[in-house]
Amino acid sequence: MNGIIVVNKEENYTSRDIVNIVSKVLKTKKVGHTGTLDPMATGVLVICVGKATKLVEILMDHDKEYIAEVCLGVNTDTLDITGNILNEEDINISKEDIVNVLDSYIKTYDQEVPVYSAVKVKGKKLYEYARNNKEVKLPKKEVTIYDIKLIGDVVYKDNKTYFKIKTRVSKGTYIRSLIRDIGKSLNTYGCMTSLIRTRVGDFSISDAISLDDIKNNNIKMMDTKLALTNYKQVTTDTKLENKIKNGSIIPNIYNEEEVLFLDQNGNLLALYKKYDKNPDFLKPWKMLV
Repeated sequence: MNGIIVVNKEENYTSRDIVNIVSKVLKTKKVGHTGTLDPMATGVLVICVGKATKLVEILMDHDKEYIAEVCLGVNTDTLDITGNILNEEDINISKEDIVNVLDSYIKTYDQEVPVYSAVKVKGKKLYEYARNNKEVKLPKKEVTIYDIKLIGDVVYKDNKTYFKIKTRVSKGTYIRSLIRDIGKSLNTYGCMTSLIRTRVGDFSISDAISLDDIKNNNIKMMDTKLALTNYKQVTTDTKLENKIKNGSIIPNIYNEEEVLFLDQNGNLLALYKKYDKNPDFLKPWKMLV
């Protein structure tokens, strides 16, 4: 069994929980996901099954879209509402100021990784440092915020300011960190109170099935090719097919950075990319046959 399952992850489940449930229902260990969602988060989790697991690394590079709720005036150790409150202040910020700051975040910048994350420093995951109350310098990663906007009204409640954002971001962007940074730009604290991932690449939440669907084996499996529509697709003849199956380096007559090769029946063979030693040729990247 090979293909992709788009799951609408529920709150209080880890991404690994969903992988384990799919693995049990489908009776296969070849299951992987393409980007972790925190237990408090919901929304799109793309699951790869069988040969599709070879695409996990590629799919993790795709842009992602989120809807998140922000609380200004609260800072927690996890940067979300599930954490311990470290700082708190009464705050009332205007919609105009919020919109102006959001507009300023459509950019590429170095984002500090949250301490409660699985990023490794000196061989240890950051959350291990946090749980042991050990100091560690948090690394920064370059991220891109392609779009971000206010949705709905700004709400003032319990001397705090609440609003929702919709944003499309690059691989590796932490929405918790983005909200922290937005808070800093507004001269206060920012904390995430809810998160929905609405899209991963071309996979939308409207494509997703529920956890109950999975448990009842009512699984909608998508063709792996649907995850690769952004690559040039080439149908091979017998001679080229044999070269591809053998992992041969071939001339880049297509003038493309990457090319997806199919056999004459439309089955996946391999994803090739430009050869770094000679850009006039293509080399194997992901063998899919």
